[in-house]
Amino acid sequence: MKKLIFILTLVVFGLSAQAQAKIEFKTETIDYGAIAKGSDGVRVFEFTNTGDQELIVSNVKSSCGCTVPQKPDGPIAPGATGVIKVKYDTNRVGPIRKTVTVYSNATESTKALKIKGVVENDKSVLEN
Repeated sequence: MKKLIFILTLVVFGLSAQAQAKIEFKTETIDYGAIAKGSDGVRVFEFTNTGDQELIVSNVKSSCGCTVPQKPDGPIAPGATGVIKVKYDTNRVGPIRKTVTVYSNATESTKALKIKGVVENDKSVLEN
């Protein structure tokens, strides 16, 4: 009888250990394209928790100070969606090639997202 209880306990703990959050992004790269200096630099990475446990995004960091990411406020339930907001400083003219790193309790605990594009100084270039 003790062996049976021990085996059942192992099975229950084994099954619960497999329950995890899983983060799936709609896209892992945001392309700003050619944008004018001073234009709106806010974009969002949309994601879904496709796991069976709550997803907790513990931190979001960018590769430089010109990109400011914002993580979700609270946990994301299984099947629910969320966003990571990214604001790029469009007063910096030139190419955009930055990485935003997401840290979470998902099966893939660290995820690198990319933003790219180019900020143009001359608005007339964008009109053609």
